[in-house]
Amino acid sequence: MLVAQNVITPEQLTLALADQKRSGRRLGRILIEDGFSTEDVIARALAQQMRVPYLDLTLDLVAPHIAKVLTEAQARRFRALPIDDTGSAVRVGMVDPSDYQAFDEIQRLLRRDVDLVVVTESRLNNVLDLLHAKSDQIIGLARKLEEDIGFDTEAAAAAVDDAPVTKLLQTLFDDAVRARASDIHIEPMERKVQIRFRVDGSLVVHTEAESRIAPAVVQKLKLSAGLDIAERRLPQDGRFLARARNQPIDMRISTMPTQYGESVVLRLLPQQGGLLSLDRIGMPEAILRRVREYISGAPGMLLVTGPTGSGKTTTLYGALAEMNSPTTKIVTVEDPVEYRLPGITQVQINEKIGLSFATVLRSTLRQDPDIVLVGEMRDKDTVETGLRAAMTGHMVLSTLHTNDASSTPLRLLDMGAPRFLIATSLRMVLAQRLLRGVCPECKVPYHANAQEDTFLRTWCGASDTTRLARGTGCIHCNNTGYLGRLGAYEMLEMTPAVVAAFNSGDPHRYTEAAHQQIGALSLSHHVCSLVLEGKTSVAEAMRMLGRGAETA
Repeated sequence: MLVAQNVITPEQLTLALADQKRSGRRLGRILIEDGFSTEDVIARALAQQMRVPYLDLTLDLVAPHIAKVLTEAQARRFRALPIDDTGSAVRVGMVDPSDYQAFDEIQRLLRRDVDLVVVTESRLNNVLDLLHAKSDQIIGLARKLEEDIGFDTEAAAAAVDDAPVTKLLQTLFDDAVRARASDIHIEPMERKVQIRFRVDGSLVVHTEAESRIAPAVVQKLKLSAGLDIAERRLPQDGRFLARARNQPIDMRISTMPTQYGESVVLRLLPQQGGLLSLDRIGMPEAILRRVREYISGAPGMLLVTGPTGSGKTTTLYGALAEMNSPTTKIVTVEDPVEYRLPGITQVQINEKIGLSFATVLRSTLRQDPDIVLVGEMRDKDTVETGLRAAMTGHMVLSTLHTNDASSTPLRLLDMGAPRFLIATSLRMVLAQRLLRGVCPECKVPYHANAQEDTFLRTWCGASDTTRLARGTGCIHCNNTGYLGRLGAYEMLEMTPAVVAAFNSGDPHRYTEAAHQQIGALSLSHHVCSLVLEGKTSVAEAMRMLGRGAETA
């Protein structure tokens, strides 16, 4: 059917059938993962083949009291969801209506006639995530813990081994993964403890509970990370491995003493599915082409700059994935190791035993590497060692905290690196930011107001603003109007003209040369293109560019 509809070619079908025979995976899944078709097209074709309707499933179509007749585990196992009651039957969405065993089991559990519709797996999973959010369960577990502890501080300390605190944290982790949170903030206050998630770069309040449960929660986390539970006066850092929604999650923990107890921040680092290729991170084609030319060429240093959480490590690992081969020796020096990439040597920094970036980097160079990734240029020793490695025939990739690409060489100079070493070793600088993307579920066109119009004309040179978009807010985006994040990039190449201006010692001359070299490959140009394509909002662009909002 797909071949007849010119969705796939006979050759693609032959390849997919061979893969199916070898791996045993479903044919539709193979066609989607190999890029031969899309999930939506496969689902519609399956509906046509089975002669059942196709439904573009969203949460507002689902009657919760009907849907929850099946438990979340059952719904995920059957890849099906009861949607509503038509009177004569229960309408059920299934990813694979040809799974007759699942159909029979659903009919037995519902004890009703079933009307089937076909839904996509991603839509089904999204609705299940929203339908089974565990905020209420977390509040209930927190109250149970409050009752067990009462007002006894000794009981609070002993509660770390009890089931309620363990269940509360596990449910919290599950909900954080469901919400796509990058961080969990546990913040004790005078009369309550506040738990917030950072989603798409913004903090949202998730749960509030009585403050007396905080010591038990914090001590359980510190025990999990092997931290000193008796030390409450000094900050501590650690990590531990947890499981959430059937996937392993690396948890980085940071504790800090505050007026009302210890504040804890957990960074969630999924071990599966986190690595993106360079062509999937949203880099403009012109920048992507030059980066690929660089990583396939001569040695030198490439720096990726931006604030914490802007995706710098993701970009570098996308480059490493393209360079990784049996003929290339790659060593990474990181704190922590955020991605696992087969075929490369990864070293975890441990400052407590003297295993610093500079120390490991010097030892790494004796391991005969072709490519070295340094997690961050933190101090003068690391910067100098990295630059000298780049000057002596290695390709060095690293990150640095600067506002833009042009200020990076000046920042290295400020850190104590010799000017000649920067000029001879640094080849390319990428600066990046993350912007919130407009939610596709509630996206609507709109016209800019006077302030936004001035911003667009001044910063973007825009005359046509007909494709502007914003999100009105819906259950999918937690009524924020934004869902997911987009990368914005700029690139500076250390060309002979830029190096000459840098070596002159005149910051003004260098800055002019750098801005001229960057040209249209600037951060503001890329942000403006994302706005004018309707991928992000004007408000988000004004927030990120900062000075643009003030100028407007």
